[in-house]
Parts: sequence; C-alpha cells; structure tokens
Amino acid sequence: MLESEAYLVEQDKDMERLYIATGFGLIQCVKGLMSYEDVDLIAGIQHTKQGNHIASLHRKKAAFLGSRLAGYVVSSVSSALHPGSVQWIKSMTDVERHAELVYAESLFEKALLGIVYSGDWLAFIKEALNMRTTISIYRQLGSYLDHMDALSSPPGAPNPAVDADFRSGVLLGVGMSNIILSLMPGKLATLVELFGYKGDRGYGLECLMRAGAEEGVRRSICDMSLLIFHLVLSSFTFSGVSIPLASRILSYNLARYPTAKEAIGYYERAMQAQGQYRNLHHVSYWEIAVANFALWEVGEGARCWRELEREATWSKAIYSYGLAVCLIEVGNTKEDEKERKESLEEAARLMEKVPSLRQKIAGKSIPLRCKFVARKARKFHSQNQRLLLPALEMAYVFQGIAHAPRRVILDKMLPEVRAALGQLGWEDEVGVGAGVALGVGVGTQLGSGGVKERKDRQEVETGYGEKRGGGYWDDYALAMFLRGVCMRYVAYPDPDAEIDVADTLPTPGLASISKEEAEREAGASFKAVFEHGPKIELDHQLVYHAHYELGRLLACQGGPSHLPQAKYEFELVLSGKPLEVGASGRKGKYSMENALHMRTHAALDVLEQMKRGEGEKVGRRL
Repeated sequence: MLESEAYLVEQDKDMERLYIATGFGLIQCVKGLMSYEDVDLIAGIQHTKQGNHIASLHRKKAAFLGSRLAGYVVSSVSSALHPGSVQWIKSMTDVERHAELVYAESLFEKALLGIVYSGDWLAFIKEALNMRTTISIYRQLGSYLDHMDALSSPPGAPNPAVDADFRSGVLLGVGMSNIILSLMPGKLATLVELFGYKGDRGYGLECLMRAGAEEGVRRSICDMSLLIFHLVLSSFTFSGVSIPLASRILSYNLARYPTAKEAIGYYERAMQAQGQYRNLHHVSYWEIAVANFALWEVGEGARCWRELEREATWSKAIYSYGLAVCLIEVGNTKEDEKERKESLEEAARLMEKVPSLRQKIAGKSIPLRCKFVARKARKFHSQNQRLLLPALEMAYVFQGIAHAPRRVILDKMLPEVRAALGQLGWEDEVGVGAGVALGVGVGTQLGSGGVKERKDRQEVETGYGEKRGGGYWDDYALAMFLRGVCMRYVAYPDPDAEIDVADTLPTPGLASISKEEAEREAGASFKAVFEHGPKIELDHQLVYHAHYELGRLLACQGGPSHLPQAKYEFELVLSGKPLEVGASGRKGKYSMENALHMRTHAALDVLEQMKRGEGEKVGRRL
C-alpha cells in the first residue's frame, strides 16, 4: 500500500486526475477503518471528499432549463435529457460514465468514514442520505449495463462496447447494494422498501461473480466482497452462503498472489509479507486468536490478544478482555502457585480497564460485543475476581466452537464443562455409560440428560454466596448452555468442514458418543437452561441464546415434526417476550440482543427454504 501511495503521488501530487484521486482516497479510507484513529479518519474524509469533488467536475451536467422544457414536448428528447435514465447515461462520454461511477464510490466511502468519525445520530442520518444517493446511482448504471448487454449478440452477453473496468465497478456497486439491503432486519427492510429499495441477495451475489468474467480493475474487490460474505457474514446469516465457492475464489487469488498457506499459516505469512501497515498485522492477530479458540490452544491465543491489547486501537475493550480470559484459563492450569497468582493478577488489572475502553459509532457501541465484555468484566470484580468458563464462552461468541474440530470439542472443550459442573455439585456422566439411561429426548419434559445432581449440590450453592460472590445459577446455566452447544456440534459438524480421519476412529470416553446421544444431550442441556432460567441473576441472554440454539438443533434434525418446533423456538426469540422470568420480571435489553435477532431472522429465512425442499445443506449449516 505504501508503494501504491507513492506511485499515485508521483503521478499527480495535486490529486486532480479522476482515478488517481479516487485511488488515493480509497487507500486512506482503508487506513482510517483499520486504525480507527482520528487522524487517519480525518485524512480519509478529506481525501475521499477530494475524490468526490474531482468526480463531480467530470460528471455530465444536466441540461439547462430551456432544453428540459423542450423535452416535455418531444418524448425522444425527454428520455435523453432526464438525469438517471438509460438514454441519459448512454449519451455520456466514457469519462463521464466513469466519473458517475467514481462519484458513487467516493460518496459511499465518505459517508462510511463520516458515520464512524462523528459518533452521533444526526451525522448518521445525513450520511444515510448520501448512501441513498449512492444506491440510486448504482441502480441507474446497472440498468444501463443491462440495456447494453441486451443489444449484444447473443443478447445478454457482455457488450464489448462497455470497458471491463467500468463493468466491474458497476457490478461491485449493484452487487454490494443488494447484499447490504438483504441483510437488513425485517422491520427496517420494510421501511426501506417504502422508498423503493429492496435487496435481492441472490442477484447481488450473481453480480459480484459476473465481475470475474473480465479482469476489470475492481475484480479483486468483488472477490474480497464475496469472501467477506461467505466467510465473515456467514457467522450471522445462512442463505446464499457457499464455503466451496469461497474456497475456489481463494485458490484462484492465491495462485495469482502466492503469499500464504492455510488457516493460521495464512495469517502468519500475511504478516511476513509486509511490515508497512501494522494494522494489517492486527487483522491477522485477531484471526489467529479466534482460530486458537477453535483449536482450544488458549495459551497460543493469549500471545495474539497481548499484541492486540498492546498496540491495536479498533476495539481495546475486546482485546483486553480476550487477553484477560486467556490468562484466567492458562493461570488455572499452572501448577506453580507463583505463576498462577501472577497470571490471575494481570487478568484482574485488565478486567478493571475493560468498561472504560468501549468505543462508539453514532452513539452505539461498535459491533464487537463491547457491552457484553464490559458487563462480564464488572461481574468478574463483583464475584471476588471470578468467572466460570470465560474463555469457552468467548469461543462461542466468536464462532470458535462452531469451527472447532469434533476431536477438540470432545477431548478438550467438553471436559472443561464437565469439570465446571463438578464444581457446581453436578456430575456429567455422558460417555461413561450413564448417558443413554439418563438421557431426555427433545420434546419431552425438562431435564438435564446425563447430568445428575450430587448429594452435596445444595451445600455447594450455599457456599457460593459466601466464598465466590454469588451467581450460582448463572454459572449452572452457562455451563449447561455451553454443554448443549458442544453436543450440537458433535452431532452436526459444519457441513463444509473437512473431517479429520482421526475423528472417525473409535476411542474410549466422551469421544465415542453417538450422534443420537449427542442430539439428546444437546436438547436436554438447553432445556435445563429454560428450567432454571428464572433463577438467573445477571446472564439473562443465556435463555434467549438457548432457545435459538435449540431451534438450530431442531432445524438440523429436519423432518415434518422438527421444523415447526424449530420455527416456534426462533419466533419465541423474536417475540419480545421475557423468556427467562415472569411477565413482571426483567425489562429492557439483554446482552447481544440485536446480533441474536439478526441471526434468528436469517435462520427463519432458511427454514422457509427447507419447507420448500430447498437448501438442505444450508439447513445443516444452521
């Protein structure tokens, strides 16, 4: 990127040429969004404004008043003079069409940076209007592209009269506009539709794929957008996701730019590839940290969280909390008392800072669970510097359990849960011969399956308030919830995962659990959360997430008996009803409510596809 900046400055230091100005503005936009620093955001806004200004100078000017009046008399003149019409765009020169495209791109970048920098709702509304202008321009340019392709032979084939660079830009804008609109929650989507904007996700993905037919200058950005959708946005949406397609896109680009390997190796080599932009290293550290959660290599993950906590700026609260929970996990396993004490003391210092490190966009916490970690940090101190299974809970929040190999779940994660239940006065006997006898099937009365109450359970609960600062039933609900999630992924691994041969070999203990038993135990664990939900003091979100995860389990099971039950669970989450207490109980939001609603809406969409006999693999991905 530094070489690119230097090249652009060398070509045009005043930034007065169309693609020089917009290219330099794009680089500054990326820098600002990576660092989240005021100086970078302001520089990004200034340069995208310059790019927008240069584009506006090159745009086709609207006809003067006399010509527009004549257009009302002669229809053929009217269509050619009406800004936004296909004929209007067709009448432009190549430079004017590119200027129209660049104007929309730079307006979008400027609006995005403005929302991030301002942090208030007034600026958000102002920039949202700019977003509307951007979408309108993309739609107009898309109509022009369709018109030109309809004139080619055969009709619909890429028209050679349209250059590849312009085509890739239009397809990028039209594609991303449709995908963004399709991701909006139901109520907001209905409101946007009143203004004539509706997102077609399938068409948006198709547009981004069509950009690959020709090597336009924006083709790489189209590929990155597809990868973001299939590999990142797939954490809260399901329809249209294709991991095999993402794999093909990656393989194509890695063949052209061979600088990386797989998984953690990708990020390690990505950092080795350049040292100019430290913020790109931070992205790699983040992904390595999350990947290590999936492998349950918490100590290795701590190294990455430490780097992020030390120098990254985008989400200090998350970085500090991530390092803290890893230190707690690692500290609890240390045999040396001095090392254990040092690890937990450092974790306590980090936890104390977390609530003050939250950052906001438009008055709202940035979308990385900042409120959640701040509340958990406060809970840590209120409970005599103690949290139950904080690293595994964070692994769930960031999709670490979802991406964990089956062997890791069985041999590393579930034993942690079993140990936690043991501390609470419960015995998890699944995998040692008692699971089937004690199991409770989905749809039967509430029960905890292969988890049995010990004789000293009430004694443990009594001691919790005295020695541990309370929160007994919060801890029980968390342990059972995580048990249910682990069991669900044992029964239904990610359908796109490449199964390790070792996972198929019989081994003693938990690793020998059958799919049917894992299903039963997952359902029973979630229902145990429902049963004891009214006793939860703070972690109310567990009940709502348990209903969501039970719905996912039922959807994976499929069939005419399970799909209606799955829909019922999802609709409960979206109903707004207090699910963990009586109607006169908790009021207000619970942790991560908006994110859960978004994922639940996506899950309901998939259920509709499954009812129509579509999307079997998408249903398994639930």
